[in-house]
Amino acid sequence: MQEELEQIEKFNEYQLVEYFQDGVVARSTGDGFDDQLYKVVRTKLIRNKAIEKQLPEWVKNKRTIDQFWTFIKGRFSTYQERREFLWSEFSPILHYLEKKSTSPLDESIVFDEAHIHTQWQKALDRKQTEPEGAITSARTLIESILKHILDEQEIDYNDAAELPELYKEVAKSLNLAPENHQEQIFKQILGGASGIVSGLGALRNKLGDAHGKSKKSIKPSERHSELAVNLAGSMATFLFKTYQENKAN
Repeated sequence: MQEELEQIEKFNEYQLVEYFQDGVVARSTGDGFDDQLYKVVRTKLIRNKAIEKQLPEWVKNKRTIDQFWTFIKGRFSTYQERREFLWSEFSPILHYLEKKSTSPLDESIVFDEAHIHTQWQKALDRKQTEPEGAITSARTLIESILKHILDEQEIDYNDAAELPELYKEVAKSLNLAPENHQEQIFKQILGGASGIVSGLGALRNKLGDAHGKSKKSIKPSERHSELAVNLAGSMATFLFKTYQENKAN
């Protein structure tokens, strides 16, 4: 059991979904799927915001292997019906992950909300063991979304520009600059958003792993990196959704 759990930790998203699919197919056709393994893999899947929405709805509701067995047994009476149902349930997400895993040399990266959540999750995964790296990843996430929005709108910018400068151009193009609004609450919130972006850039320079450190350098804790990553993820999602709405209008 321990060896199998350790192997699961090394799985990529596609392998994890495929493993779960094969496990529930086995259970629904007379073989076993250990309850602990079911729970571990299910938890990993539903906590992954990049793919959680694409999972079959019953995965979110059936928390144990016995609950799944009661569900599938009551719905279909034959093994073949159960296999075909489960294969069709997982086909869309496996197809999505197959396309997503294509090498960037073969296909351009699809920059969408799922991509943002994937990068967000990867940064969060580093917060405990590599807090400096997590902070650097947070800064990179913000920089990527800012440049993506400017590229999509064909707005010129200096590729070496710091985050505040990039954000200023994006805020101008998306009408997010505080001075463009009359209501005090919007001025305050949008001013805070600008401060977050500037702060993330400064935090990376101070605590990230992008530069060499002296012996006197401050080492960030998990809470510092978690704060930076969650701020970056929230801002990146907000900026992307704002751009998408502006584009649609």
